[in-house]
Amino acid sequence: MRRILAVALVVVASASVLTACTADPSPSAVAVSWVGAAKNSVRVTWKDADAPNRITIEGVLSESPSYVQYLPATQGNSWDIPTSAFPPDGNYRVVVTNGTTREGLTGKPSKSPVFDTDGPVRPNSAFAVAQGRGVLIRWAVPAARQDFTPNDPLDVDGPKAQKYVPIVGRPGTQPAPIAPGTTSTRKVINSIKPPFLFQLRTENEWSSNLGGQVVGLTSSATVFVPPLAQYSLPVRVRGRVVLQETFCAAETACALQQTTSAGIPLTVLTQVTPKARWSPVARGKTTAGGHYDIPVVTAGSRPYKVVASPYAKPGVLTSESASTAVFTRAVVRLIAGGYLGGNNKKRGEMVTIFARVAPGYTSTATLQLWNRQTRSWKSVKLVALRRGQAVFGFKIGAVGTYSYRWVLPPAASGGRNMDGLTTPKLDLRIRP
Repeated sequence: MRRILAVALVVVASASVLTACTADPSPSAVAVSWVGAAKNSVRVTWKDADAPNRITIEGVLSESPSYVQYLPATQGNSWDIPTSAFPPDGNYRVVVTNGTTREGLTGKPSKSPVFDTDGPVRPNSAFAVAQGRGVLIRWAVPAARQDFTPNDPLDVDGPKAQKYVPIVGRPGTQPAPIAPGTTSTRKVINSIKPPFLFQLRTENEWSSNLGGQVVGLTSSATVFVPPLAQYSLPVRVRGRVVLQETFCAAETACALQQTTSAGIPLTVLTQVTPKARWSPVARGKTTAGGHYDIPVVTAGSRPYKVVASPYAKPGVLTSESASTAVFTRAVVRLIAGGYLGGNNKKRGEMVTIFARVAPGYTSTATLQLWNRQTRSWKSVKLVALRRGQAVFGFKIGAVGTYSYRWVLPPAASGGRNMDGLTTPKLDLRIRP
């Protein structure tokens, strides 16, 4: 009888202890709010019987906590969580549970209302154009993502116009703000030239983003043109445009790095006369690797240079540059030459030799005959060259093969001389 009574007392006592533990009041009325105007932290408040607590941040789709903080009973029913502790761009809630790291958790968790931590909308499609001595930059902002927790306890009251802080990085310096935040979608930056890196920093109560980037590039052009070119034929103007862009890494000064781009517009300039202004004669664009190959018709002995025009596209602004001038000397071009009626004639028959050249200038051409004994060319006749044509008729009484050629004098065009031309040999066969 005593044993049964003792067992009954133990069961009753155990039940009393269990009832006391599970009867501890769980937290309730968990609420969140911002601390101060700077919004550097979120204040969590709740109600309970001054028990030790565990504070966690949990996602709506996952209960794995991203932030854990144990508080003693003496802390009171309030705790400030740094804003930086909240994961960005998601839906979360704060969970308060009674417990300690040593004894574990007791009671049921209590959760705050769901709130979002959506950061600011990142600007994109920034476009820059030169304006006076500075640059005008415009940018677009995509529509804000859908708010799945409208009017949550951490939504900011009042106007929600987003501000953009313009930041510029230059070689040798770190990126830094150049003006206060603005709600506009355009910015004029005075007295700035490439190279530079422009970015927009957007901020809200949760985080900041960088977007709206524009890279200001400097360019340098090289050019190669053949030193000699036949009059009225195309000459190939070749070269390359190399760009220097500003690269900025975190916590370091910006630096220049070399790059190239296809599609940069180019203009080939020349001086028609020695003192004339530089005028365009051809246009083109760079291809992959910054290379270009532009045909230009030879109109005389002239200098040429290539200008890389200012170039703008979304996110890129390239400054103007010009290559050094290179000179190409024109050469008189043989259009046609030979014998009227062919180069096979009878002995004593009239032979007419001719040459037609460009440009059509007037001068005196020299007809030469190959001397087999002395193995040299011998001038046999000075022939008038009229409007680029020279014609001479003669007879040969001896059977054999003869070789003639024309020596055409230099020409002048646009105040500059062109080199003359010596034609290839023109063979003539005299038969009986």
